[in-house]
Amino acid sequence: MPVPQIVWLRRDLRLADQPAFTIAAAQGPVIPVYILDDETPRHRRMGAASRWWLHHSLKALEKDLARHHSRLILRRGKSADVLAALADETGATTVHALRHVEPWWRSAERAVSARLELCLYDGLYLLPPGSLTTGGGTPYKIFTPFKNALFERLDGVDLLPEPVLSSPEDWPASDKMADWDLLPRNPDWARGFAEAWTPGSLAAHKRMDAFADDLGPYRQDRELPSIDGTSRLSPHLHFGEISPRQLWHATEGMTGEGPGFFRAELAWRDYAANLVLQFPDYGARSYRDGYDDGLWRDPQTDEQAAADLKAWQQGRTGYPIVDAGMRQLWDCGWMHNRVRMIAASFLVKHLLIDWRHGERWFWDTLVDADYPSNATNWQWVSGTGVDSNMFVRIMAPLSQSEKFDAGEYIRQWVPELSGLDDPYVHDPASHFCRPEDYPAQLIGHREGRERALESYRNSKA
Repeated sequence: MPVPQIVWLRRDLRLADQPAFTIAAAQGPVIPVYILDDETPRHRRMGAASRWWLHHSLKALEKDLARHHSRLILRRGKSADVLAALADETGATTVHALRHVEPWWRSAERAVSARLELCLYDGLYLLPPGSLTTGGGTPYKIFTPFKNALFERLDGVDLLPEPVLSSPEDWPASDKMADWDLLPRNPDWARGFAEAWTPGSLAAHKRMDAFADDLGPYRQDRELPSIDGTSRLSPHLHFGEISPRQLWHATEGMTGEGPGFFRAELAWRDYAANLVLQFPDYGARSYRDGYDDGLWRDPQTDEQAAADLKAWQQGRTGYPIVDAGMRQLWDCGWMHNRVRMIAASFLVKHLLIDWRHGERWFWDTLVDADYPSNATNWQWVSGTGVDSNMFVRIMAPLSQSEKFDAGEYIRQWVPELSGLDDPYVHDPASHFCRPEDYPAQLIGHREGRERALESYRNSKA
């Protein structure tokens, strides 16, 4: 009887275009295992919204495996210890897995490889992180040359089909998912999630097919919060229910700004992974020196800053576009991409609160909370990143709202303003039509801008 092969799953919950499954299946019976590991990440324990998605994604994967007369083994604990114990139980000696860039997963991979044969494959990104280098052989730090190099390399993409899986003679014991308590109770704050999302590979491919049908207006439509113009594929990508190469393949041969811009966004995701490979603490440390010296207000010592942070988290800043985004985030674990930039800029610049407070809030509340992308996006907005917007470029949330036609979006997510027509709904304060139950602005736009610029000058001095 061939020796069983363990497939260690993390953010790669699919069967097709999944090299770990393909190669393991060619070598023997496959034992797929997902380990709920809250010990290895320590301070990067998976956020609450991501746990909701994980529960349903694992359920969907169980159904996919059942089609192959296979099953999913669930275990809880430190990855290296659990895999070593599972190998002892089953007689397996080899673990197959996709390579990850998060620093805690790289640490776990080293720990596993010290005890077992660990075979790592690339499949989370378009190209293996670290494989693109400049002419001088150094990693890219600036996005545009990185993107251009990636586009040159990706000339045609071959995909792996679903493998034929065989099962071991005896299956090892598995946890019951209900015992993991991944879903919120008392209260169930995720009711809106179920209305907005269907996790799993099947749903991911349906979404991809519908989205790829008409990518022509994508570049313009993705900027408009009031219409369904974005792909909404980010959580499926994060959990590996669909591979970026499958998405690239679906748009190959398409010309025009829409498909090209979508592929550039996939390249940005690769770029973020490459930054984290270079700077593992990118989600906790500003890349540019000097930004942490007197620029930010500290919510831990400043009561007003703490109150402002809470108002931002609750969507009660007095800026309709910001509040709509933050309430959408709380309701369904996701926020429109244009609004993410506006809300992030408002926190960092108008409220002068350290970007890391926003990054950690998104980490806990986004169903697509991805360490490389989240860190890279926040550092881009705050001006602290490797390749980022300048701090002194301060987005005007009120004019942004009107520019990107966010009226219906605001009326949907901020019901206090549902009775206001354009242009009043974008800026009810200056039109003197702010309803009594809608909060006043935490700070005026001009006042906030001037305060941010003064604080920036002082920090540099």
